Amino acid sequence: MTPQEQAREAADTLARLTGVEKHDVALVLGSGWRSAAETLSTEGVGETTAEIDTTDLPGFVATAVAGHSGKIRSIRCGDWQLLVFGSRTHYYEGRGIAAVVHPVRTAAAAGCRTIVLTNGCGGLRESWTPGTPVLIRDHINLTARSPIEGAHFVDLTDLYSVRLRALCREIDPSLDEGVYVQFPGPHYETPAEVEMARRIGGDLVGMSTTLEAIAAREAGLEVLGISLVTNLAAGISGEPLDHAEVIEAGRAAAARMGDLLARIVPRI
Repeated sequence: MTPQEQAREAADTLARLTGVEKHDVALVLGSGWRSAAETLSTEGVGETTAEIDTTDLPGFVATAVAGHSGKIRSIRCGDWQLLVFGSRTHYYEGRGIAAVVHPVRTAAAAGCRTIVLTNGCGGLRESWTPGTPVLIRDHINLTARSPIEGAHFVDLTDLYSVRLRALCREIDPSLDEGVYVQFPGPHYETPAEVEMARRIGGDLVGMSTTLEAIAAREAGLEVLGISLVTNLAAGISGEPLDHAEVIEAGRAAAARMGDLLARIVPRI
C-alpha cells in the first residue's frame, strides 16, 4: 500500500468515526500549543463535534512527547470544519518519514486545502522572548531527507503562503517572520550549531515542521507555519535547555496563541 493509499484509508476511518464527510482546514499543534486548541472550541469560535484518539486511525501511533495530547478533534467553525491534530510524530522517533507526514497526507485525503503547522522552538533573536509567536516565511531542512520519493520534483519557492502570512499580519501587525531550521534531534543544538544556523540564514531552530510542510506542498495544500519561541537557542542566553521549560512557556502563552488561531482560522 502506498503512503497515499494509507492516508486515504485513514481519512475514510476519520469520516466514519467523526461523522464528518469532509474537512476544510487542518491544524497540527506542536509543543506548547496544546491549550490553544481549547480556545478554538470554548471561546465562541467553534464547537467540537467529535474527538478521537490518534491511534483510532490506521497508520497513526501514540504520541511520544510530553505536551502533546494524542487526540484529534473535529471542530465546526462557521461554514468550515477544522481538523485539529493534538500531536505529531517526530523524525527523531525513528518511525520513518512516512509516519512523520502521515497526518498531513490524511488531512489532504480528508478534503483539507489549507494546513496550519505550529511548533515550539528556540529563537535566535534576543528580542524574541519566550512566548513570542513568529510566522515562518521559509525553512532550512537539515535532516537531509525528503518525504517525496522518486522523480517527483516539487517547487518550494513559496511553500509558506504569502497570502496567509499577510492575513496574519493584518490580524496582528506585531508578528515577526523568520526562517525555521529543522535539526534531526532529539538532542538540543549545540551553541556552535546554533551559530551555524544563524550564519546560513536561520532565525528559529527546532525538530519538526519542514518535512510536514514539504509533504503538504506535494499534496497541494496551502501552508501557514507559526513558531512559538519557547526559549532562546543554545549559547544565546547562556542557560541550559530543558523540555519542561518549553512546555511551561507554551502554557504561559496559551491564551495569546489560542486567540491568534481563533482570529486567523475563520478568515483562512
